[in-house]
Amino acid sequence: MCNIQIRSNRILYYGNIAGYLSREKAVVDPMFQTNELESYLTEKRGLEVDWKPGTFERLAAGTIDPEGNAALLKRCRVWQLAPEVDIMMKFISYDTLTSRFGEPDSASYQVVYDGEVETNDLEALYTKFNLDHPPGYQGHSLSMSDVLELYDENGCAFYYCDTCGFKEISFQEPQQEQGQEPQMNL
Repeated sequence: MCNIQIRSNRILYYGNIAGYLSREKAVVDPMFQTNELESYLTEKRGLEVDWKPGTFERLAAGTIDPEGNAALLKRCRVWQLAPEVDIMMKFISYDTLTSRFGEPDSASYQVVYDGEVETNDLEALYTKFNLDHPPGYQGHSLSMSDVLELYDENGCAFYYCDTCGFKEISFQEPQQEQGQEPQMNL
């Protein structure tokens, strides 16, 4: 029996689901990081390896798409109102904001987090950004008037944190110069 196998885009290491294939990349939980596995994936299979914490837990929890592949996580940005905006815009419902100030405007917001998280579920993200801030998080706990952005190479979606749940909104980032990464305004 081979100690390393790839079945249905899942990487099995000694019978454990250690990771998955995503395009020309192997996404693997670092708890399985060994020379044997890395050599197999890079030299024998020609894959780039992304050692991503939490991969095993996600796979074990069943966050797999209908084709049996690991669900692809989007990156996440948290937008919070900048300190200089009207205080009356902060911590209010979407309906109150739009009736008093109009639609949310990205020019009034700043990015307080930009990174990978272990879920695309908005309610789980709400909990994450309230109870267990990830490294690099520079804002207050997620509250009404904040905006979550989920994005990948195919596009993005914005969600206003409302009184109960989230409301998807049109919220355009300020135009970036071509080739320039977004800046965090801290």
